[in-house]
Amino acid sequence: MRKEPVLQDVQNTSKQITPFVHRTPVLTSQSVNSIIDGEVFFKCENFQKTGSFKMRGASNAVLSLSEEQAKRGVVTVSSGNHGAALSLAAKLNGIISHVVTPKNTQQVKIDAMKGYGANLVYCEPSVESRESTLLKVQQETGAVPIHPYNDYRVISGAGTVAIELINEIKDLDFIVVPIGGGGLISGIGVVVSSLLPNAKLIGVEPESADDALRSIKSGEIVPSNYPLTIADGLRSSLGEKTFPMIQKFVDDIHTVSEKEIISSMRFVWERMKIIVEPSSAVTMAAVLNNPASFRGKKTGVIFSGGNIDLSYLPW
Repeated sequence: MRKEPVLQDVQNTSKQITPFVHRTPVLTSQSVNSIIDGEVFFKCENFQKTGSFKMRGASNAVLSLSEEQAKRGVVTVSSGNHGAALSLAAKLNGIISHVVTPKNTQQVKIDAMKGYGANLVYCEPSVESRESTLLKVQQETGAVPIHPYNDYRVISGAGTVAIELINEIKDLDFIVVPIGGGGLISGIGVVVSSLLPNAKLIGVEPESADDALRSIKSGEIVPSNYPLTIADGLRSSLGEKTFPMIQKFVDDIHTVSEKEIISSMRFVWERMKIIVEPSSAVTMAAVLNNPASFRGKKTGVIFSGGNIDLSYLPW
């Protein structure tokens, strides 16, 4: 896909990936509704295959390969969710996958990628090492690179989250989405702008990794330089494909503190009885800490994933 996706592209993607992904549930919480005095609907991608929404974009990218490309295999750089998703998507389609991953990647995520059949290649936890190692694997194997978010096929796959949510819950006033590299909110923006033009699309990121907010304010991409946040899935910088889409589609960006992320994550575990990772909990944190903004409204909240190392819980 060479051009920015439009609604028809995302709808076609939804049909294409249906055999390979789950239609995830939309849950509600009376506790949350009472706190904000409104209605909140949680799209739970933590129940997706491989434990995150990434399976949608990875599946679409793999299914979009030509026969010649598929024979060469795929390669990506990932510290977890995208690597696991691409590994499984490739495996389900009989394609070899290579994942370049930093040496400090959580063991639970390394185990998942191995379990899905990836050939893991380790690198140092720096941008330079990631890029040079990826290039080396490409040159040695001929594998096709699949970027975690700066790829229109991946963005289109992510947008299918919104197709399902909007088909199930009508007339939402807000949709609240985490922002890391921006692939998820960009894909959702394509759908919301067409199907719910009056709804507000809200992005959320950690205070200590607020590069999306700073990028919007400055009008150019502000790199994310090794931010210290528990939300490890939201440490990425925006891409040249996602940034203009965020400028076009996103109405506002909220930031949340580390304390708010952890307390909201614990709230979800204890009250909703489901597991979400810190990168998912940012959306709950935005809602719980800004109740007046959502009072009397219908709000869709995206839980992007539930992959966490249970040996290192933050409480």
